[in-house]
Amino acid sequence: MAADGGSSSPGLPCVFSPKSRQYLALCAQDGRLRIWNTDSRTLHQEYVPSAHLSATCTCIAWGPCRTVKEGPQRKKRKSEAGQPEEKADLLAMGTAAGTVLIYSTQKGALHCTLDGGHSSGVNGVQWHPHAALLYSGSDDTHIVEWDLQTGKTRCKWKADRAAVSSLCVSPDGKLLLSAGQTIKMWDLDTKEVYRRFTGHSTAVTTLCFATTRPPDGNGLYFLSGAAHDRLLSVWQVRDDGKDKNSVVSFTLTDEPQHVDLIASNSKEEAVRLAVVCKDGQLHLFEHFLNGPCKKPLTPSCTVQMSSTQDSPVPVPLLAAALRADSGTLQLAYGNHLQPVMERVEINTAERHICLTRDVKTSLSLSMDTAVSKVKTPIINSKSKVLVPGLPGHQAPVRGGSDGAEKRKKGADTKEMSIEERLGEIDLSTASGVKGAAGTPSLQTDNFAVLLVQGLESNDANILNKVFQTRKDMVIKKTVARLPLPAVLPLLEQITKRLQGHPFTAVLMVRWLKAVLMQHTSYLSSLPDLMTQLGVLYHMIESRVKMFHKLTKLHGKLYLLISQVAASNSSKTVTDVDHTAQLVYEEESSDEGEASGDEALPGDDDSDNWEEEEEMMEEKEEEEEEEDDDPDSKTEPKTNGEDDMEQEHESEEE
Repeated sequence: MAADGGSSSPGLPCVFSPKSRQYLALCAQDGRLRIWNTDSRTLHQEYVPSAHLSATCTCIAWGPCRTVKEGPQRKKRKSEAGQPEEKADLLAMGTAAGTVLIYSTQKGALHCTLDGGHSSGVNGVQWHPHAALLYSGSDDTHIVEWDLQTGKTRCKWKADRAAVSSLCVSPDGKLLLSAGQTIKMWDLDTKEVYRRFTGHSTAVTTLCFATTRPPDGNGLYFLSGAAHDRLLSVWQVRDDGKDKNSVVSFTLTDEPQHVDLIASNSKEEAVRLAVVCKDGQLHLFEHFLNGPCKKPLTPSCTVQMSSTQDSPVPVPLLAAALRADSGTLQLAYGNHLQPVMERVEINTAERHICLTRDVKTSLSLSMDTAVSKVKTPIINSKSKVLVPGLPGHQAPVRGGSDGAEKRKKGADTKEMSIEERLGEIDLSTASGVKGAAGTPSLQTDNFAVLLVQGLESNDANILNKVFQTRKDMVIKKTVARLPLPAVLPLLEQITKRLQGHPFTAVLMVRWLKAVLMQHTSYLSSLPDLMTQLGVLYHMIESRVKMFHKLTKLHGKLYLLISQVAASNSSKTVTDVDHTAQLVYEEESSDEGEASGDEALPGDDDSDNWEEEEEMMEEKEEEEEEEDDDPDSKTEPKTNGEDDMEQEHESEEE
């Protein structure tokens, strides 16, 4: 028996119908429910909830197959009287507003709405395998048991201190698994805790029973997977209560996104498991659950898909379903808006398998008009449709020849393809915004809109146009107006461009600074921020290490350059101008001139100078004696004193 539970993983809800796997139910980001027929690969039904924009679908689960009586027409009842085949009909959808929608695929309309039970978003819904009951877990930490016959709450109880992230009902309908901070097993008759299991540090997103055996006899096993965890843990419900640790673990390449299994009915039967990871790979396991296994088990086979281009691009897998015959899988891959369904046979003897597909040619744009509930609006030739761009930018849509006539609901009506519809939109006749060559120009008045468009389409031209701005205020406002889901793609683009040309890196640093200043609170709330921004972290760390080395090298070069400049300047100063800049002259007299002449460096020594001076004094004395009276000869002592005084005076002069 395959697990019929829905997936409540952080990705978009996606699940195959039970038993026949004929339908694939998928909720897109716009809140629309699309049901695809896997046999004809066409869109079977599409349902738009009234609150699809404000309360998007968070989890879906197919109900058990049942016999449905269609319509009041007797012809249909007679034609189908001999076919009491059970089909998948009801589909439960949990919304972010706390309501649960029950959709009927046979009616093609909403069956009922279950509201009033939760005050916050619903994270998981599960059907009772036998009774007309439905269980839902919410962020308000409560579990609600719904009675589908009356559409009202039958029972409600508090399950955990944290939000209830996942639910699963046992095959016999007696036990219920819920995951919050811990995994709890509830007895549905008494609504009391039967067992507790701990072992995950993050929110549990996957819960599935792996065996159909009763809990007594140590034969009941279930598996769990958590967010940001690359393991699937298998737990054994033991009679002695010693079941605190997991007994088996399956290794994955990324967080589990979609899990499908065929449960084991006895010890001699192995459990078959198909796990689609967040990275788009499919892992197949086959294991006998007969006790603990210490070594983690690796996949018996890993399946990947790639395109057929010259440079292959990986194609992500969305969901996978196991068939009764071993080796056959039902795959859904490509885009959520229009997935490609395919039934393939896998040789599990090979460990790694890569399937190459051309997704573009595999897409089927036709719809099953016989049973489709999608209504196409009537296009009038005079109507005008607003096109994304500047306010007031209108583009008339040219309707067909029968545009004014009402479309008939017969089988002869042919749906127009998307290519034909796009061809009818004439943008060249739009009045208003046009480029120099007459072509419509992009909306350039809001950089935030352009940046989001460039990130979603990965258009290098738009991104270059936005990233070329150098105004800090424009960058700050653009980053502040970005929606939160676009922050991480913007950081990835900044990281790529930081590794490029240095001129581009200078511009990208401004954007990185603005992102870190505006969205630090959001980034800090991400649990796997280090793994998502590992490249940027290592690049910054390596450049900071190089910065210290460059700083030391810059200091040494600056020292050498300053010394060379100082030596060059000293060489240029060697040629000195010997002309005097200032001359000082002292007032001179005759005695000063005589004494100055005596002090010339070319004269004789000081001894010769005294002898000459004595000779000059003797001559003067003789001349004075001749001129004076003869009495002067009798006073030699006084004359001698006068001579001495004259000698001292000459010396003083």
